[in-house]
Amino acid sequence: MRRIDVIGLGFALLGVGGLLYLLLQAFGLDSLQAGLWSQVTLTVGLMVWIATYSLRVVRKDMTYHQQREHYDRAWLARQIEQLSPEEWERLQREVEQTEVTKD
Repeated sequence: MRRIDVIGLGFALLGVGGLLYLLLQAFGLDSLQAGLWSQVTLTVGLMVWIATYSLRVVRKDMTYHQQREHYDRAWLARQIEQLSPEEWERLQREVEQTEVTKD
């Protein structure tokens, strides 16, 4: 997300809070109650967003992690392609020996 997008989102949230405040006043709440409920609504919404964001971070379901994993796999595939047949056989033997020692 670009910086301008974050700024625009911030202004949009301020606008939503103001509209919610006016809407609550239109439904008969006094200004104090309308302000309180609009703040509660925006705060709960922010907390839910933070919780979902944190969950994505913990599960590594973020765009950065996905791009990094794709890059690492492509790099490893490129390294394997550059191996000579002798190096490839040696690597396979080492992996097989490692698997035997694990069992």
